[in-house]
Amino acid sequence: MKIEIWSDVMCPFCYIGKRHLEKAIETVPHREEIEIEWKSYQLNPEYQNTTNESLYAYLARAKGMTIEQAKQLTGNVVEMASKAGLELDFENSVPANSFDAHRLLHFAKAKGLQTEAEEALFHAHFIEGRDIANKETLSAIGHSLGLVKTEIDRVLAADDFAEAVQYDGYEAKQIGIRGVPYFVFDRKYALSGAQPIETFKAAIIQSFTEWKEARA
Repeated sequence: MKIEIWSDVMCPFCYIGKRHLEKAIETVPHREEIEIEWKSYQLNPEYQNTTNESLYAYLARAKGMTIEQAKQLTGNVVEMASKAGLELDFENSVPANSFDAHRLLHFAKAKGLQTEAEEALFHAHFIEGRDIANKETLSAIGHSLGLVKTEIDRVLAADDFAEAVQYDGYEAKQIGIRGVPYFVFDRKYALSGAQPIETFKAAIIQSFTEWKEARA
């Protein structure tokens, strides 16, 4: 059974949601029959960090709040992430356009390493404070997963997988997705946001049971 996840590497709730889903999958007996597919979604596709803007400055400007309010907002997210076992570092996080990161994810998908690449990019952005718009950084991340560096560099230098990223965005609009993370279970049920582990577990069990019955 397939679970499709529309996600942006720039979204902390996508990282938290990923952890919650993973923990839910660990609790079900049929986890080896569950397939995860990541779909690209850009929360701010026009953004370019041309002024070395901090995350707090970006949030303050984008949401019309003060720097202190932005820090308070991220503090709440840090607390939520910590409960999921993630130690996010917004102090050093670099706001970035995620388009090339999504292209790398599609390349990794073609090599059977999409989920590993998703995790590596989240970790690089939210924990290591690396610039995921920088092609050298992306190349290093991909290479650390076992992808061939010359192939990664060729992909990033061209426009490979750009159409795949754009199609995921188009598909999101067709489905009616307005925010991420967005989880679709067997193209029948959907959950939006970083839901609790038990909510994910219930959705997995229901959708898997119906998927299995349809194939009996």
